[in-house]
Amino acid sequence: MAMKLYGHPMSTCTARVLASLYEMDADFELVIVNVQARENKHPSYLATKNPFGKIPALEDGDLTLFESRAINDYIATKYKGTGLDLLRLDNLKESALIKVWMEVESHSFNPPISAIVYQILITPLLGGTTDDQVVEANVEKLAMVLDVYEERLSKSKFLAGDFYSLADLHHIPYINYFMKTPKASLISSRQHVKVWWDDISSRPASKKIMEGMTIGGNA
Repeated sequence: MAMKLYGHPMSTCTARVLASLYEMDADFELVIVNVQARENKHPSYLATKNPFGKIPALEDGDLTLFESRAINDYIATKYKGTGLDLLRLDNLKESALIKVWMEVESHSFNPPISAIVYQILITPLLGGTTDDQVVEANVEKLAMVLDVYEERLSKSKFLAGDFYSLADLHHIPYINYFMKTPKASLISSRQHVKVWWDDISSRPASKKIMEGMTIGGNA
């Protein structure tokens, strides 16, 4: 029985899981959840998919998971013997480094870049006005993180080492949107970060999720 992923391709968290599923060539069905219609807040969704009313959620038989990064950990572990090893579970040191940079993405990188994307791309669509002070405060935070990335990527091809992993994959959805903002130079002006981004964004799985990541009708 194929797994079912409940979410929407425009959602960064859904796209994060889709990238993992595509990388592993997993058999799955994407079930669209209409967030605008608040389907994710319906009692049946809250009871059976995600009690916090967010997307995505993954069903694999009698197992239901939510939180995109936890879902990706499950997918990478389940399919590690069938192709790409995104967690390097057979190498303790490499696996540990992947987990370190996964934590960096979640706690240091994601907060500022998500705030910038929301203010510049999402807020106007919701009828609001971009708060430039919020943008600039988070640009400063993101720049500091990317300076660390630039140093790291000057020594290794990918964040955890010279191998592609979930530590890299988890960055793709938000950078994809970020590169459509006037702040894209934060990525493109850093030589090693740009090379890294060009590399991970050119993967077939990355290109596939980007096809569905549209905001306001623009890819």
